[in-house]
Amino acid sequence: MVTKVGPGRFRTRKGVTVRHRVCAGGNCQWFYARPDARLRPGIHAYRGFRSTAGMPQERLVVPTGRVSLLIGFGSEMRLRRTGRGEVGAAAPAHTSVVSGLHTRARVLGHQGDLHGVELALAPWAAYRLLGAALGELADTVTDPADVLGSRVRDLGTALEAAPGWPERFALLDEALLRWTADVAPSHEPSPVVLEAWRLLDDTAGRLPIGELADRAGWSVRHLENRFREQIGLTPKRLARVLRLNRAIRLLATGGGAAGVAADCGFFDQSHLSREFTAMTGLPPGRFLAARSGASPWLAG
Repeated sequence: MVTKVGPGRFRTRKGVTVRHRVCAGGNCQWFYARPDARLRPGIHAYRGFRSTAGMPQERLVVPTGRVSLLIGFGSEMRLRRTGRGEVGAAAPAHTSVVSGLHTRARVLGHQGDLHGVELALAPWAAYRLLGAALGELADTVTDPADVLGSRVRDLGTALEAAPGWPERFALLDEALLRWTADVAPSHEPSPVVLEAWRLLDDTAGRLPIGELADRAGWSVRHLENRFREQIGLTPKRLARVLRLNRAIRLLATGGGAAGVAADCGFFDQSHLSREFTAMTGLPPGRFLAARSGASPWLAG
């Protein structure tokens, strides 16, 4: 049994929400489910996807302040950064990727058929799960096997062979609970970093960094160093990403640029426009006009 829960959204009996969209030459589907409660809030949702566009596709991927673990089922994708001198630049092909935190948008391209599942991880959860200093993954895209070893390849094989999305999401629960149970004490995030990240995330990057350091009881320099290790970006750079995401949400729901700039902590409307252009490659108006082409895949 499938129940309609909104325009283009359906919920199956086993708790999987399905979304459909017609794209050039074919269809795109997304499959969502919530992880086991023990994996939350570090992983908010599982997101399966299948694109059968039938022709090459490109999508803009905007920084989100989350780390992406994307496990693909055979088809390849390419990711390149936006910006002058980088359009058309060669990019390596990937089937699966770990994408660290980014401060600039990228373009995701594929040949029209893309199938797999993505986990968008809070950075502190990625620090635990990946067992690597997140500063080494910032502004990079790499093969998950380089970080997680053969177990992620084995998981990908099992996911691809599973008969449906409920079974795939159950496999993810099982694997991730097992992996997190094996986390070394040295890769447990600091409670101080966790609280500082929560304050920054809850305020969408509007809390002054000096105040954040004072609340942590650390110097700004020490907070920066610990954030690079356990979050991936300094608080200041992460705050830029969080402010951008809040501005996108407010503008997309009809907020005026001047009011959104003030609400999100920008100096003025010009500052908002400069940050949009620097981080997405487009000023706000053009970005919103092209937003239907933004990718639902790949955090960062």
